[in-house]
Amino acid sequence: MNINSLNNRIALITGGNAGIGRSTALELARNGAHVFIACRDKDKAQSVIDEFSTFPMIGKIEYLGLDLSDLDSVKDCANAFKSKNLPLHLLINNAGIAGLKGVTRQGFEMTMGVNHLGHFLLTQELLPSLLSGAPSRIVNVASRAHFYAKGIDFDRVTEPTASRLGVKEYCASKLANILFTRELAKRYKGTGISSYAVHPGVVASSLWREVPEPIRSLMKLFMISNKTGAKTSLHCATSSRTAYESGEYYSDCKAKKPSNFALDQNLATELWVKSAQWVNRY
Repeated sequence: MNINSLNNRIALITGGNAGIGRSTALELARNGAHVFIACRDKDKAQSVIDEFSTFPMIGKIEYLGLDLSDLDSVKDCANAFKSKNLPLHLLINNAGIAGLKGVTRQGFEMTMGVNHLGHFLLTQELLPSLLSGAPSRIVNVASRAHFYAKGIDFDRVTEPTASRLGVKEYCASKLANILFTRELAKRYKGTGISSYAVHPGVVASSLWREVPEPIRSLMKLFMISNKTGAKTSLHCATSSRTAYESGEYYSDCKAKKPSNFALDQNLATELWVKSAQWVNRY
């Protein structure tokens, strides 16, 4: 896809060390952006940096430590970025898990804790940098799996994963990504911050690493590549056509109607309020 020059634009992407995130980070940097990869695995992040060093040098890639299952780590990551005194133009909340059971360090259901609450707190912490960088964009990688979520059971967020493969919790976390996007658009309308929720397609990425074999290998036979999966995130992050479409849900680089639950403004507001209460306890 064609991307306008991103010279002097600064991007932070979670999970940019693997899968869709890796493809997204490399493409942003290849088009001139200064990219911060926020992830747990420094060695994998370094492999992305090393790969980029073989290209004609345009942008720059740096590593930031981030464990989305630990809210202390999320705050440390945000503080590390803010210490650089840079504006932030693109925040791509890309990282995610599926099939991993249990609770996060602070006791939240693992999938909701990583896929939603970790990103919720990171975004809150980076809002001053995003306001400084306005016009800026937030891209939340969601999924069409949100159509299978029948609302959000808020009582379950503070309990361990209940379903056998974590599918129910995964669908709810993806619904939360879209509700968060829509509430961001509402609360920050007129500030220069735009937000987008993205279904990247069903991608054969590291997202599925916790799903047991042979189920995982069979699933990947029907999935698209990471490079193809990155296209919609890149479209929302860079296209002039999306500049005035804040709060929308995108699939195949086009705005689509999400589920009725995802359009529930009361649910979006309730999720925001409860999420703020949860993350501010720590």
